[in-house]
Amino acid sequence: MAQSDVRVRFAPSPTGPLHMGGVRTALFNFLFARKHGGTFVLRIEDTDQTRYVEGAEQYIRDSLKWCGLEFDEGVKEGGAYGPYRQSERRDLYRQFAEKMVKEGTAYYAFDTSQELDAMRERLKEQKSDIQQYNAVTRGEMKNSLSLSEEEIQQRIESGKPYVIRFKMPEEQHIVVNDRIRGEVEVNTNQLDDKVLFKSDGLPTYHLANVVDDHEMKISHVIRGEEWLPSLPLHFLLYEALGWKEGMPEFAHLPLILKPDGKGKLSKRDGQRKGFPVFPMQWTDPETQETFPGYKESGYLPEAFINILAFLGWNPGTEQELYTIDELIESFDLDKVGKAGSKFDPEKAKWFNHQHLMQKSDSQLAELFIPVLQKKGINAGHEYVKEVCSLVKERVYLIHEIWDQSYFFFQPPEAYDAKMVKKKWKEQTPELMKELKDRLGTLENFEAAAIKQTVKDLTQQKEVGMGQVMLPFRITLVGTGMGPDVTKIAEMIGRDETLRRMEYAIEHLQRLAQR
Repeated sequence: MAQSDVRVRFAPSPTGPLHMGGVRTALFNFLFARKHGGTFVLRIEDTDQTRYVEGAEQYIRDSLKWCGLEFDEGVKEGGAYGPYRQSERRDLYRQFAEKMVKEGTAYYAFDTSQELDAMRERLKEQKSDIQQYNAVTRGEMKNSLSLSEEEIQQRIESGKPYVIRFKMPEEQHIVVNDRIRGEVEVNTNQLDDKVLFKSDGLPTYHLANVVDDHEMKISHVIRGEEWLPSLPLHFLLYEALGWKEGMPEFAHLPLILKPDGKGKLSKRDGQRKGFPVFPMQWTDPETQETFPGYKESGYLPEAFINILAFLGWNPGTEQELYTIDELIESFDLDKVGKAGSKFDPEKAKWFNHQHLMQKSDSQLAELFIPVLQKKGINAGHEYVKEVCSLVKERVYLIHEIWDQSYFFFQPPEAYDAKMVKKKWKEQTPELMKELKDRLGTLENFEAAAIKQTVKDLTQQKEVGMGQVMLPFRITLVGTGMGPDVTKIAEMIGRDETLRRMEYAIEHLQRLAQR
């Protein structure tokens, strides 16, 4: 296939937020298109109006934009094969549905929901293994195969609601090739007469999907495993519409599994285990329930994409860290596996840590400054840059920079009681007072000079470095964490260092004696 002929699409339904499994599907389509110099299309499949959720479509667009997945054609981008929103293409679907009725591959069905329920109950009572609308039951139902021409016309003219069903052929052995699964085989007797066109004037997923993929000249359909059972029907629809020769290649991606591997990953799994399953924060417009996103949880978009790429795809090398350009270069649909892939939240954090470490200190500062601003802290870029350089190795998520560096921006709000009890001895206040006085007279308040001052004090008082350094750290930080305490002192400056020490000397003795 020529490179210019490759056309793939991501076709979400605006029925809720975009799950990370959906983003993975979009990613694999994007990588395949870019690898082959093809076209990446966004199509909004909004034919299920009963499940439409306000704001979902914009959320999908915003999420994919954050991930860096840009479309060549779509609702906003335009293109030669629009409209790209299915609700704006309804006349086209009706046209093809009516064509199939005329050619005998589909039919009108007038059955009410009560009549359909009665049919299923009857089959249950008869101990039938299959309780569906199919070649066996269609003759007993109210449709254009069982009614006279006069009855059909009368029902249509009187405005009786009806659907258009596919007439599933009998005793036909279907074999469809899937790029990931190999040959998919099924006997048509196992399949029912699916509704193609609903009474509300809109198509079902099956008809709209096939019509749009054909009309938009989609060359490869890369979608989730949940659509695999629909593959035989879609094959038959291509055949019935006379499009079998131009049918796209299919590839059904494996499931993303829960961390324990037992079942498909869901949004509730994330809530229970404390990790996000959505790319960005989502607030349900009806319940106002909020679900965290990777963006707000401190993940970099390039790390999130790297995480998703390895859920089902394996490059066959030892390399794990990829930029988007490296993913495009390496991606091969034939290296996507069949088996479900377990999501590991800890591995996800590892990926993010690695990508954070690849950022320059200046880039990290740009990411961290908005976190500081939300806390009402305005610090200069150069200062924040130096802070990031000191703590980044301990950080897995962007917001953790604060957890590891708060003491560079404000005095401790509390002191670690256990550490104070352990390290704040009877002679500590006097040692700290002496250190404070000596630091107050230093000409150059820099880490090396501060360290030498501590060393001189310990030698003169004949105490160990730990007896001074650890209490000194507690006075500035509140606990035993952080980089070199002399560097912390240099960064916050002489005045702030002395202020913190004075306050701690006054208050920590009582805490140590409790």
